Amino acid sequence: MKIDLTDITAGDINRALVQGRRAIGTPAVGMVLTMVIVTDEENAYDALKAAEEASYEHPSRTLVVIRRHARTLRDRTSCRLDAEVRVGAEAGSGETVVLRTYGDVSDHADSVVLPLLLPDAPVVVWWPADAPDNPSTDPLGRLAQRRITDLYAVEHPLEVLETRARFYTPGDTDLAWTRLTPWRSLLAAALDQAPVKVTSAAVEAEAENPSAELLARWLEARLTVKADRVVSAGPLVTAVRLGTDNGEIVLDRPKGPLATLTLPGQPSRTLALKVRPLSELIAEELRRLDADDMYAVALRGKDLRALEETV
Repeated sequence: MKIDLTDITAGDINRALVQGRRAIGTPAVGMVLTMVIVTDEENAYDALKAAEEASYEHPSRTLVVIRRHARTLRDRTSCRLDAEVRVGAEAGSGETVVLRTYGDVSDHADSVVLPLLLPDAPVVVWWPADAPDNPSTDPLGRLAQRRITDLYAVEHPLEVLETRARFYTPGDTDLAWTRLTPWRSLLAAALDQAPVKVTSAAVEAEAENPSAELLARWLEARLTVKADRVVSAGPLVTAVRLGTDNGEIVLDRPKGPLATLTLPGQPSRTLALKVRPLSELIAEELRRLDADDMYAVALRGKDLRALEETV
């Protein structure tokens, strides 16, 4: 069910949500968090689709904030809020409100979002593109326990990565790091099977890949070795090579959803290592909302003890 509202207030939206729940016969609210997506019209569809798919694992109220640019005389002179309320099958397993702000309302989107947050439930803010340099000080970011950005959406990801490291605050995370979870799991499992001292490391990936840089920094911090960055044809991260006194540990995924793991003295094995869709990445981030210490380690290239000494 969809309800379109024009030139309204947050109170009108809350009343429309109640009306929609009653109309579809589900007056009870069983959602566990509020997801706030801050985006533009170009990226709104993909972001909303990913959030709706993730809501089947994490029932949530999704608030999509779209700041509209003035194109007509009415847009330039108006200060208003339009909304589209979706409940039932149109909103996954939760509720969705698409907010379009005009004029001065765009500069105070937090005052619109605040009355729509679920009471006593965590808040997650996600910027699919055009995230602020310091998400924790953004007016919307201050409302959240978890703030999600995506280095894959920026033009110069390695430069922005340095900015993320400079302004990191517990609760920040990035989907470039989330994309590495299968890689990190397989590498950790490989080192458990072959408990040897790693003497060198190399990460192969396409040029300027932010996930590869985070993976290299994580290996350096955890293994206390220098990790070489090797440019490959891609796509994304294609291989990790760990040198040991007994031989080389190699996790290689040149293309497709399958990778090959090679351990010294053991036959090679084929493992699933696909590129996961956006909905799976968001669902993973919503499974735990506390500070991601390992992301902080990878972001700054220092181990936890070194990070604690700098605080």
